Amino acid sequence: MLRKARITILLYVLVLVLVGTWLSRIRATSWDEPLWVLVYPINADGSDVARQYIESLGRETFEPVETFFAVQARAHGVGLNRPFAVNVAAGPSVAPPALPEGAGTLMTMWWSLRLRYYAWGVEREQSAPPANIQVFVLYHDPSGRPSLPHSLGLKEGLIGVVHAFADRRMTQTNNVIIAHEMLHTVGATDKYYPATGFPVFPDGFSEPEKSPRYPQSSAELMGGRIPIAEGRARIPRSLRQVRVGPKTAEEINWRRAD
Repeated sequence: MLRKARITILLYVLVLVLVGTWLSRIRATSWDEPLWVLVYPINADGSDVARQYIESLGRETFEPVETFFAVQARAHGVGLNRPFAVNVAAGPSVAPPALPEGAGTLMTMWWSLRLRYYAWGVEREQSAPPANIQVFVLYHDPSGRPSLPHSLGLKEGLIGVVHAFADRRMTQTNNVIIAHEMLHTVGATDKYYPATGFPVFPDGFSEPEKSPRYPQSSAELMGGRIPIAEGRARIPRSLRQVRVGPKTAEEINWRRAD
C-alpha cells in the first residue's frame, strides 16, 4: 500500500508539472507581451578570471541579445517591439545539476526535474521579479580548458544552461550561444548535424536561395555556424552575423505579415 501511495503521489506531481509546463509554453509563444529573461552569471570553475569577468557584467552586456530579437521579430511580421526583455541577476553560488553523459530517458527525465527544482530555488532567493525564462551562464577561465561543455535550452521549465568563456573578446560570441539556447526554451530546434556541427540545408542556412550557395554571409541562429564552403563553416563573431530563418520562426510561433 505504501509503495502504491508513493507512486500515486509521484504521478500526481508529474501531471502537475506537465500541465504547468504546457500552460507556460502556450503563454510564452503567444507574443502578446515581452518575455522576461533573467541571466544568472555563475563562476563555473571558481577562478579569479571568471570572478573578475562576472563582476564586470551588467544589463548592457546582454542588450545585443534583446536588440537582435527585436529586429528579427519585425522581419517576421511580429508586432511586438520587444519580444524578449533581458536582465541580469546575481548568480547563485552553486551551479545547476549537469546532465550525465550517456544519460538514458529515465535519467534525463530525473535530471530535468532536478534542474527545474534548482531553478525554482534560485528564483525564490533572488530579489528581482520572477522571469519567464531563466538562463544560467557558467563562465570558465579560457586558459584552463580548450573547449566547453555542451550548452542547452529546456522547453520544460523555460530554462537555459550556457557554458561560456570569461573573456571580453568572447562576449559577443557568448551572446550568440545565449540567444540560441533562449530560442530552444520556446520551441526552436537545432538545425545542424550533431556529428559535424555543419548547418542542415535549407533550414539551417540564413540564405538558402543564394546562388552560388557558398559562402553564406550570415548564420541561421539554430544552424549555429556560417557555411563558407561544402562541409566548412565558421562560428559567427556576434549576433550581427546571425539571422532567424523561416523554419525557426514557424517553430516559435512567429508569423510573417501578409
